[in-house]
Amino acid sequence: MKLGHPDDNPGKLAQQVRLYPDSPTLHPGYMTQRVSVPMEASRFATWLAVSALTLFGFALTSAVWAAPAPPAELPRIVLADFDLPQAALERIQTCPAKPNTVASIRVASAPSSRAGRKEKVLRLQYHLSPLTNDATAHGLSLELPALNARDYDHLRLWLRVNPTQGAAPKLRLRFNPAPEPTLDSIPTRASGDGFNITGLNTTWRQVLVPLNELSGVYPNTAPSHLSLMLLPAKNTSIKGMLEIDDIELVRIGRSIDANEDSAVAPKKKLWEMQHGGEMAARKAIRARAIELPPGPLVLREPMPEDEQAFTEKVLRDTWRGLDGLRDRDNGLPFDTVTFFPGGGAPSVGDYTNVTNIGLFMMSVVAARELGLIDRQGALNRLQKIISTLEKLETYQGFFFNYYDTTSLERTSHFISFVDSAWLSAGLMSARMAEPKLKPRINALLKKQNYDFFYDAKTGQMAHGYHVQRDERSNNRYGLLYSEPRLGSLIAIGRGDVPASHWFALSRTFPVDWSWQSMSPLNRTARQVDGHQVTGGYYLWQGLRYLPSWGGSMFEALMPLLVLDDQAYAPHSLGANAIAHVDIQRRYAQEMLNLPVWGMSPSANPLGGYGEYGISILGVKGYDESVVTPHASGLAAMLRPREAVLNLRELTKLYPIYGNFGFYDAVNPKSGKVAYKYLALDQSMLFLGLANTVKPHLVQRYFASDPDIKRALPVVRSENFFK
Repeated sequence: MKLGHPDDNPGKLAQQVRLYPDSPTLHPGYMTQRVSVPMEASRFATWLAVSALTLFGFALTSAVWAAPAPPAELPRIVLADFDLPQAALERIQTCPAKPNTVASIRVASAPSSRAGRKEKVLRLQYHLSPLTNDATAHGLSLELPALNARDYDHLRLWLRVNPTQGAAPKLRLRFNPAPEPTLDSIPTRASGDGFNITGLNTTWRQVLVPLNELSGVYPNTAPSHLSLMLLPAKNTSIKGMLEIDDIELVRIGRSIDANEDSAVAPKKKLWEMQHGGEMAARKAIRARAIELPPGPLVLREPMPEDEQAFTEKVLRDTWRGLDGLRDRDNGLPFDTVTFFPGGGAPSVGDYTNVTNIGLFMMSVVAARELGLIDRQGALNRLQKIISTLEKLETYQGFFFNYYDTTSLERTSHFISFVDSAWLSAGLMSARMAEPKLKPRINALLKKQNYDFFYDAKTGQMAHGYHVQRDERSNNRYGLLYSEPRLGSLIAIGRGDVPASHWFALSRTFPVDWSWQSMSPLNRTARQVDGHQVTGGYYLWQGLRYLPSWGGSMFEALMPLLVLDDQAYAPHSLGANAIAHVDIQRRYAQEMLNLPVWGMSPSANPLGGYGEYGISILGVKGYDESVVTPHASGLAAMLRPREAVLNLRELTKLYPIYGNFGFYDAVNPKSGKVAYKYLALDQSMLFLGLANTVKPHLVQRYFASDPDIKRALPVVRSENFFK
């Protein structure tokens, strides 16, 4: 029996929840979700890195918050304990050594209270003038005792800040090797060395800094000093007080490379330790789910023969999964839930990506319009999501790429352009569909400016921002026909970047780039609305099209979930979308001899995650071995009959349908199924079918948003194939 839904019955949470017996086998549960990555060709490597993080238990499992057990302690060594103030202060040097009227730093020991305990802490008072070309560092350097850092993987310290003028400063932390550092060797904003710490406020915060080259820890080198620098702001003076306590080296069992964006969630890690460790917590995290699917794993009864009845069943079952596989307390969708044909409990991935959140908000609107929930139920769900977003740590108004769904801590230092755009799209759709939420949503969106990602030299968007390194990604989204194009339109419509950005994106790459899957034709320069654009197209069996990067369905059609390309750009984006769907279907049937079609990044039936597509549809081209149902959901918006027939064929040929709808993917030659529900893929399937059953259901809300209305002229005039 389904539990009482917390959003349908607010304040009346079910007292009993369905618990699955513990699995007799240790299942790693390593499923992950799409992330923005340094370059298109290396996306899969980033997926593997996130998978490795999950294997070590920092993003996957957790449990219900309850009365804590006696505190568990990590293996540690104390570097500075300010309860003995004089000894600690003798090891501290301030930078600059002599305070002046331009900038001043003063340190002293002072009584404070943390976690109910009164103790001495280090208090640092600062007054920094606006940033100039002078790269002088301001902060402190702590002389370290002789130590061997090889047995530890993180630095831990407690921080809080009380700004009285301007915002809280960014901090940059770094270990320095012997000999004793000079001001020139201490990291500054100009040097770029050191680990950046952000998000501090008046509440004590435990900070974990990985020991690696970024934080100044090198193999076979013993650090002699630890520097903590305060970075001035660009246009304003900042003044206030920083408190520091308990600086320690700890071992949490997870080493993070200097080039990784993974972040450990200290509250979550400590909670798992208090509850017996990661594995012991898995049963309790399943209890946080609103609903887990009842058995059996695969539904064997025949699906409805009528096309409309079949589609409606898929919509009902998929919505039930999207709604149920979420955290009961805060409403965030679990990124991935994995099931095991051999039996045992499912593995719940209690972490989420911001794209999941944006698409869930759209799905709530669609479920309301389809009659799957009532208006109050939809409002309750959206309000809970917005309340949770208001609690999450952000940077310059943007949300980090991943969060833990139990502790709500961020588990990434990376801010992704494309994922930020999909969260914005979800918020924009929700504010147009539910006017009561507009003030709160506007407050979230107002804090963002997409110029944060914009490279004015190239006219293109960076893949994202590495907050721990305080720098943009080195790589740019340079190809027009891929899912980031939606973010470009949002940024243009908001006025954050110029319209010329749209025309700076490549339609095709130069002919002499011989690594491409095909050579573009008619690649000549032309004028579009006063902007010079170099066109061109690929050609396959009489069909002309602009390529995506990998030839996948979601690159081509994901933006269509919210923007009707056929209506607003019929000779460019609209015509190209139809070509991609038709080639996906024909190529799979005619060239690959497959009984089903629809390739897009998805779970790999053999384990992990893979990037799949039709190679000739992409400039680089993905692997052509796995079919995923969400590709048909997207294709249904353009070729509804063919897409629904394909979904039906999937249910007939493979054991791929469960109580919450289609599982994520199948290898059509081996018949092996990936028994996983990924929030991203289920959302695309659901929204694509929703826009088909009730035409333009979500699209009309998004297109009515004032920001998008201002962006639409940039897509109207171009003809890709003229």
